[in-house]
Amino acid sequence: MEEMNGAEILVKCLEDLGVRHIFGYTGAAILPVFHALEKSDIGIVINSNEQSAAFSAAGYSRSSNEIGVAIVTSGPAITNTLTSVADAYGDSIPLLVFAGQVPEHKIGTDSFQHINVKGIFGDAAKKVIQVSNDDDIEAIIKDAYYFARSGKPGPVVIDIPLDKQQKMHEYQDINIIRYEESYHDDRHLCEEQCEEFFKLFLKSKRPLLYLGGGLNSEAGSQAIREFNDYFRIPSVNTLMAKGVIDGRDELNLGMLGMFGTPYANMLIQENDFFFAIGVRWDDRVAEKVGFAIGTDIAYIDINPEKMHQIKIERGPKFTFIGDAATALGDLLSYARKHNITLDIREWQERARFLKRSWPLDYNRKSEHIQSAEVMSLLANYIDEKTMITTGVGNQQMLAAQYLPMQKAKSFMSSGSFGTMGFSMPTSIGVQYANPDARVIAIDGDGSLRMNFGELHTIASLNLPIKVLMLNNRSDGMVQNLQDAAYDGIRTGTQRPKDVRFAEIAESFGFGYAARISDRDDLKAAMEAFLKADGPCFLEVCTDREEILYPKVPAGGAYKDMILGPYIKQIAPGQKMEPVESDTHIQINEKKIFIE
Repeated sequence: MEEMNGAEILVKCLEDLGVRHIFGYTGAAILPVFHALEKSDIGIVINSNEQSAAFSAAGYSRSSNEIGVAIVTSGPAITNTLTSVADAYGDSIPLLVFAGQVPEHKIGTDSFQHINVKGIFGDAAKKVIQVSNDDDIEAIIKDAYYFARSGKPGPVVIDIPLDKQQKMHEYQDINIIRYEESYHDDRHLCEEQCEEFFKLFLKSKRPLLYLGGGLNSEAGSQAIREFNDYFRIPSVNTLMAKGVIDGRDELNLGMLGMFGTPYANMLIQENDFFFAIGVRWDDRVAEKVGFAIGTDIAYIDINPEKMHQIKIERGPKFTFIGDAATALGDLLSYARKHNITLDIREWQERARFLKRSWPLDYNRKSEHIQSAEVMSLLANYIDEKTMITTGVGNQQMLAAQYLPMQKAKSFMSSGSFGTMGFSMPTSIGVQYANPDARVIAIDGDGSLRMNFGELHTIASLNLPIKVLMLNNRSDGMVQNLQDAAYDGIRTGTQRPKDVRFAEIAESFGFGYAARISDRDDLKAAMEAFLKADGPCFLEVCTDREEILYPKVPAGGAYKDMILGPYIKQIAPGQKMEPVESDTHIQINEKKIFIE
């Protein structure tokens, strides 16, 4: 055993856990920890603010098998991380956030920069710990790391008073395997459960896989790919599961939901067996299905509370609480052992037909560049080394619709919380976790401004992050909602002044910074942007009047999906042709009904 102060023990624990980088912002109540970090090999990344630091740490977790760590000071610093912590909690992302705190005897007073961290974060984090008295700091930190990633993953916030950082403790050097194994989930499907599943499954003629973020890991992605290499079942996914199955797979119909692909939203209306895996039944997806979809449901998830909810609301005929990858492996082993196969060739061809026949499209005749056009072009350059982060808004949904991600953990987006300002700080964590990847941060002008200071962080650290900004001088998604619900009265969603963001990026030190507004320049600019080294910024001025399609209206079902004037059925072999249409359209256009 070795005697160290609390701050040194914290850093030693992070070293034992294999942490290579922390993200944060310093301050008086956390100085002992930063002083201890200075003597460590752990890299210190200082963001422009604490919210960004926690987003970067979560980006580290989202894009790797490691857990991101944020370290900030007390008071306004830790409260600045609240949005990022809540965002991680909503998307089931493991995260450790350490906060300095006033000395313990001042807790509960009006001491400078004191806040009740436990009270504020209690419902926004998986767990909140306030280090007190003679608490074993080593045990708390090592246990928290594995607790954060166990079961339904989530963020753990650890509040450490200044005097506990300074006090001497004995470091026991406890083997981390003890904590890792304590959270090992060894639940498996038994033979009887597998038999029950396949009795239900084999009655199906039109099965559909509904894939969620619970599969968005190397193990989860490998398990579902192996399972589906065997059965070849058409699949749809949530926003959080992009890349879990290769987006180029002809039987992967992409994102389901309010802004899902036309073919995914069509196919779900025809299935007779709905196999949901690792999903939270988000209201923008599930409520479109309705609570009596007339199909048999099988549901696998690790979260007992969610399982309880879905059992009451949906009445699934088969359920399992446990690790999705493990369960899929059990089912596949049983199928191979008993030579179970399923002949669904007609259904497979139906899925292929819908994907071929109803391609995404946009206004090709507009004098202005369309945001969908930019995503359609970028889709041609996506490869296995590409990792995407998005802001929140129309650009987020268009990226989810168009970009064919090929690997798990390659598409990072704020799903449950929908946090504007997410993309740039998240991309920093992604880049540090994946130094050989090509990281592209997609953002709108509204979302980018939320954490604008991260342009400076990216440039000052010379990170090879590519920021693709779609500038329509408005909050496009909310503007679309105003047009639909408030007779086109656009209050607070438009920005009259045209700010040249590329020039600002250049002033920060971006080696490549360009702005385009002419369609004829788009392809050349995109290729130059993607080929350039170092920090890159491409600002594309897009159509303010563009409307995101397809969409399922609020309160509507999938049969009420609005395709808009540009998404049309095409015949086999037919090329997509420009559509003569007015750019300025309202929300009551063509609908597609699938009986």
